[in-house]
Amino acid sequence: MHGEYKVPGGKLVVVDLDVVGGRLANVVVAGDFFLEPDTVLEDIDRAVTGLSATASAAEIAAAVRAAIPGDAVLLGVTPEAIGTVVRCAITGATGWQDYPWRLLRGPALDPVVQVALDQALTERLAAGRMAPTLRFWQWDKPAVVIGSFQSVRNEVDLEAAERYGIPVVRRISGGGAMFMEAGTVVMYSIYAPVDLVAGMSFADSYAYLDDFAVAGLRSLGIDAEYKPLNDITSPAGKIGGAAQKRLAGGAVLHHTALSYDIDAQRMTEVLRIGREKISDKGIASAVKRVDPLRRQTGLPREAIEDRLVETFRERYGLVDAALSEDELAEAQDLVRTKFATEAWIHRVP
Repeated sequence: MHGEYKVPGGKLVVVDLDVVGGRLANVVVAGDFFLEPDTVLEDIDRAVTGLSATASAAEIAAAVRAAIPGDAVLLGVTPEAIGTVVRCAITGATGWQDYPWRLLRGPALDPVVQVALDQALTERLAAGRMAPTLRFWQWDKPAVVIGSFQSVRNEVDLEAAERYGIPVVRRISGGGAMFMEAGTVVMYSIYAPVDLVAGMSFADSYAYLDDFAVAGLRSLGIDAEYKPLNDITSPAGKIGGAAQKRLAGGAVLHHTALSYDIDAQRMTEVLRIGREKISDKGIASAVKRVDPLRRQTGLPREAIEDRLVETFRERYGLVDAALSEDELAEAQDLVRTKFATEAWIHRVP
């Protein structure tokens, strides 16, 4: 069995192994990482050899950590990465280059149509009716988009939202509420086979799927990094966050919002941002929680989106495409039957 895993912000880790009698055998870990002393590589191979083939990534990582000397130096690789790549080998996880990636950009649509498209496109991929896809999308008016499990009244000041004519939209993924205005966010969705993240924990898969975006932001001079579970940050502050939904049919939806420019005062009027959420960031004002990309780059929003697209294209390949009439029609049906209904919007009052 063979597995490969690119550590977010680190190096490529590769493993070849056999499973004999339910145990891992003939384990050979390799990659372009750095280890000191050299014998640490042998320690890693011995630590993994003999483990149960059903061992979790965390159990494998614990065995590796216990086996390496306390003064060992690991650069570009971690025990957790070893655990992930071993699980990838056992589960038959695929790599980015195993798929023909499709690129969708635009058009700007109503926010409720956009969240419906996320479900429609994920279902099409799960049914084998669509290639894996990277989609950058925009909306044509403001909205508050809340997570699948959030309470409307706890997250949104409905009087303020009504006063400003801002609708509330509920997406299918978890995570927190977002205040969105037209042209103020760089938003993308990845529709991928679940095999792409097989063997990874949810935490690892978040960083893995957003790694191209972090690299793209760094190429623009932003000292970006991933902060578990699902934030992209820089020394100047939080840039954005991600959310995920996995369907039983074998597809994963991963979408990320990066703030470009935002009316922070309006955001704090419409969203009920609790004191706990503010205090755990070590800041005094919710207005300071989001550091827009416009201030950090001085570039137009479209130029930042272009750089992220090119980073993905250079790494994994992309074929330019357009949203089909069938795809849009399926989303519009979901708007009528689900996303625009009070039952869905207020599923958690």
